[in-house]
Amino acid sequence: MTTRREFVRSSLVASAAALARGRDDIGTLPWWWTAPRRDPATSLADLPDRLPIQWYRDTIARLQRALQGAGLDGLLCKDQWNIVYLSGYFHSTTERPEALWVPAVGEPTLFCPGLDRDLVTSWWIRDAEFYFDYPQADGDGDPRTGTVATPQGTTDLWLWMLNGLERRGFGAKSIGLDWDAPESTLAKFRDTLKSATFRHAGDIPMQLRVIKTPEEIALTQRAIDYHDRILEFCRQYVLEHGTDATDFAVRHAAEAYGTELVMPDIRRDGRPHTAVGVSINVGCRTGVGTAYPHPNQFFHSKIQRGDAIQFSGVMVRIGGYGGEGYRACHLAPMTDAQRRMWEVHTEMTLAQQEFSKAGVECRAVATRVLEIARRAALERFVYHRPAHGAGMEGHQKPYISLGDTTVLAEGMMFSNEPGLYDPQGGYGYNHSNNLLITKARGEQMNRTPLTKAWCWLKL
Repeated sequence: MTTRREFVRSSLVASAAALARGRDDIGTLPWWWTAPRRDPATSLADLPDRLPIQWYRDTIARLQRALQGAGLDGLLCKDQWNIVYLSGYFHSTTERPEALWVPAVGEPTLFCPGLDRDLVTSWWIRDAEFYFDYPQADGDGDPRTGTVATPQGTTDLWLWMLNGLERRGFGAKSIGLDWDAPESTLAKFRDTLKSATFRHAGDIPMQLRVIKTPEEIALTQRAIDYHDRILEFCRQYVLEHGTDATDFAVRHAAEAYGTELVMPDIRRDGRPHTAVGVSINVGCRTGVGTAYPHPNQFFHSKIQRGDAIQFSGVMVRIGGYGGEGYRACHLAPMTDAQRRMWEVHTEMTLAQQEFSKAGVECRAVATRVLEIARRAALERFVYHRPAHGAGMEGHQKPYISLGDTTVLAEGMMFSNEPGLYDPQGGYGYNHSNNLLITKARGEQMNRTPLTKAWCWLKL
């Protein structure tokens, strides 16, 4: 009897051979790596498969100009994605507090738990303070510096960070916070730094993050190119294995294929800062599971003729950057209602691309896309807005939604997923692409077709 491992391996070999393309079509190193540099202040070399150190220094400088314009002396960031975006310090978040301090003038500071000290001290930000662990004792709380026989008290680590800012000369300054702190927190902060002022300023880093630089766009495109290969693998897998397979098998075979596709192109040595922000995820669901936008069940259903099948959750990230690549497919036969819904949903997807140009409000795009469903008398199958902004965290401001008045600007990125769903009928369709906003339209970064020839499958 064939084991699952042998089954997956044979499928990978067959599909990899069928999908083989030129080595320069995918997996190429980013253009800035053709002449990697050393950071002059630290002598650290840039690493492939991620943004260069100078990009982070330039981004800190852009933030500092914005802070100066806002009348702030610095910004304390606790949001993981702001920290990664501004510093390149990729890290895991737990209950342990950590923060990045960016002064309006001068070098940034990291406040971190001790378990991450090797990640921090080997990176480009040189000013860093560490506590042992959370909860941190006031006394006898660090085995590296002395006895821990009689630990005493518990340190409020956010106040510990504020004391660190005071030592650096910011005890009487205007301090921005990248989160909306409750009044109870602000009261403690004011009591600790009595001459300082605090205000919410999370919109400042977000305004930077929503407009992607050429380097971010290039890294995103590299990840999206892998999406296309993985989607083609999913399609070929279903055509080859048909009703002998489950959506579970498609998902796991595709994730294995994607990992073997991506990782040989990632230069790494097992040390920190290489192969960071890399993830390879694939989702697949068939039949009634496609009829819900965010289903909550486990997917292990046999593939059957006449069912919708969704290759979803295809998300490759490299250096923290990537986007979405879904395809709504259907296994023949199709009813007239299914064909109609698929066609209208695809029309909505393409319309979002056409209407998403710089200078247009988000809500104007949403209006025109959602009106297509209404004109087709399919409005009852609309469950959500057409799209969300795309960033490192997945969903990012702004939103292609009726309630968002943000004006689109060149360099913004969005998902592209105005789905339609019929729970009673047991089917639904939801393509998704990664759109880059330009002067003329939203450019689809994915190359996988949105055609009937690609999406309507016959076993």
